[in-house]
Amino acid sequence: MNATNVTITEINEENWYACCGLEVAEQQAAHIEPNAVSIAQLHFEPTLKAYAIYADDTLAGFLMFNTVPEELGGHWIYRIMIDKKFQGSGIGKAATQLMMNEMKTKWNAEKIVVGYHPENTEAYQLYKSLGFIDEGNWFDKEMAVIHYLNK
Repeated sequence: MNATNVTITEINEENWYACCGLEVAEQQAAHIEPNAVSIAQLHFEPTLKAYAIYADDTLAGFLMFNTVPEELGGHWIYRIMIDKKFQGSGIGKAATQLMMNEMKTKWNAEKIVVGYHPENTEAYQLYKSLGFIDEGNWFDKEMAVIHYLNK
């Protein structure tokens, strides 16, 4: 499986439960909330949007972001997770690019921000490859990196 046929579909009654069964690699589990928690969060924070990630029509991951600007004046990515079976294939990068395009076109995002635990080197490498920059922002125990869409 590779990143050539990656799509994102908004979480709905047909895919939410399957998303709850996705798992990250063991070393990443401490750095991300379970998808079930994220899906529950959607019901209490109406500005959040969540998407299932598909590769060749196979469920491979989960994304969630805010449709309105928050801290640092940016639209925040809340979750990017790829199931452990599909990690390292480029699916996460392709799906994140699709999500960022959606954030820009549907919600007029000009700045996208994402936080990550500094020891999560896989996340850092993904964000760096997508053009996120480190301006030294911290939120609690997480680094926050920024991608400027109009630069």
